[in-house]
Amino acid sequence: MTEMDEKLIGALRHDARASLSQLASMLGWSRATVRARLTKLKESGEIVGFSVVLKNDLIRDPVRGLMMIAIEGRGTDRIIRQLSSMPEMRQVHSTNGRWDVIVEIGTQTLEEFDNVLFRVRRLEGITSSETSLLLATRKTG
Repeated sequence: MTEMDEKLIGALRHDARASLSQLASMLGWSRATVRARLTKLKESGEIVGFSVVLKNDLIRDPVRGLMMIAIEGRGTDRIIRQLSSMPEMRQVHSTNGRWDVIVEIGTQTLEEFDNVLFRVRRLEGITSSETSLLLATRKTG
């Protein structure tokens, strides 16, 4: 990906609904250049789609957080299945480094959030965890 591609993606992240003419004006390029770069990015698979972020997507879970989890032995697949079945889990990621799994949790209240943490910590095979509340979202997508 070139510097031009990165600038185009940055402009699209700012406003994915911008027309080719608007993007060209923002970037100081010709409309044909914007169209060609955009086509190339889609055909190469760098851009796989466009999405809409609704206000309700951000307020759906007033209490959100990330929980980093360490797992003993070979229980990762089993624990990922257990975590994935919990309705409060928004995303479950396997990782490398200190933590084996990172989950994004979303609930309506701090009490519900605390209950989820309690349930997760009781899963057999989890050796330690660390949780951070998400206070504000500055950028999505």
